[in-house]
Amino acid sequence: MTDRRLRARLPQKEDQALINDYVQALWMERGLSENTQASYKRDLNQFACWLNDRGLQLEKADALELQTYLAWRIAEQLRASSTARQLSCLRGFYRYLLRDNLIDVDPTLNLTNPKAGRALPKSLSEADVDALLAAPDIDSPLGLRDRTMLELLYGSGLRISELISLEQEQMSLRSGLIRVVGKGDKERLVPLGDESVDWLARYLKQSRPLLLSQTNPATLFLSQRGVQMTRQTFWHRIRHWAQVAGIDKPLSPHVLRHAFATHLLNHGADLRAVQMLLGHANLSTTQIYTQVATHRLQQLHQQYHPRG
Repeated sequence: MTDRRLRARLPQKEDQALINDYVQALWMERGLSENTQASYKRDLNQFACWLNDRGLQLEKADALELQTYLAWRIAEQLRASSTARQLSCLRGFYRYLLRDNLIDVDPTLNLTNPKAGRALPKSLSEADVDALLAAPDIDSPLGLRDRTMLELLYGSGLRISELISLEQEQMSLRSGLIRVVGKGDKERLVPLGDESVDWLARYLKQSRPLLLSQTNPATLFLSQRGVQMTRQTFWHRIRHWAQVAGIDKPLSPHVLRHAFATHLLNHGADLRAVQMLLGHANLSTTQIYTQVATHRLQQLHQQYHPRG
């Protein structure tokens, strides 16, 4: 039985009552939000339904049943992170039952968390990026703005928050550099490629003057109303152009940042240089992209090598 089918069901009434009492106690002790309460209920309901299918109830579950449940989740290839979250929830629940003398032994006492593993960031192929960049209608002010933003996002690996907050004074087309204010108000200099410089110059000459409002903001990229764009607006613009380009993969501004880093490494860039360009404080954050590059090389080897 899948994780989704378990989530759609409710356990036996006795287990439902126990879960409701526990969540109510949590609310009184910690003042949990409605979303957090719902999350606790969802996790506990799922485990209770799994037990009920085997003729068991929450109060009667022992360490062996809990271990079997965790093993079942692993066999079903459910996410290790959600399994770890459920185990944390179950620990709290059984400590509550033990505290209220409803059970004699905490069955979660010696259980260990499953290793979550680090998910590889989603990325785009170079062909996908080319198709996305070519999608906007550059004969319209908004289309030219979007093309320029996409070129800069992919060409410089900026975060979406860094891109939409850019001001004109932060860039020098002559020097081919932009001064980016990243997380923690840390500044870094990021080079502009020739393509980015050309599109920025074109946008500044042809599109931005048409988008300016009476307030004449310093923000580089303006919305249709002549003010700074929001993250949500640009996210929707990217999704729109992805559809135009025929890209059916999940796409967001952050995926283009991932593509920037992955494609640099695929072409032989130094990891520390990529770290500096991305504005990562620690090299370990950047190292995830080496896994992406290695994974891609393995796929190519299996696909094209006669011994793959």
